[in-house]
Amino acid sequence: MKKFAMLLPLIVVAGVAFAQEPAKTAAPAKAQEAPAMKTHEMTADVVSIDVVKNTITIKGEKENKTAPVEGKALANLKNIKAGEKVTLTCRDNEKGEHQAVTDIKPAAKGPETK
Repeated sequence: MKKFAMLLPLIVVAGVAFAQEPAKTAAPAKAQEAPAMKTHEMTADVVSIDVVKNTITIKGEKENKTAPVEGKALANLKNIKAGEKVTLTCRDNEKGEHQAVTDIKPAAKGPETK
């Protein structure tokens, strides 16, 4: 009984010390962090817009291309008309393929010539 009485406080102290030790968990993988978004700007002629589907169709070299519109470009989509020349900011995937249009601005007008 004396041995048990002496052992009991030792077990309690060890339990308290173990409970205060932070749980060891696997370090969160940095691969789960969102990769930096790749974007690029391009100037294009607008063929059509669809404010219901939130898409814009632009004139391509061989064929017209339709892209989804997102972010702050949605507010500008209503102000764009077919035939306008615009500067688009496009979001790309890791392969450099267009994913969406994130900004739309009127294209800068060049100097007038007489």
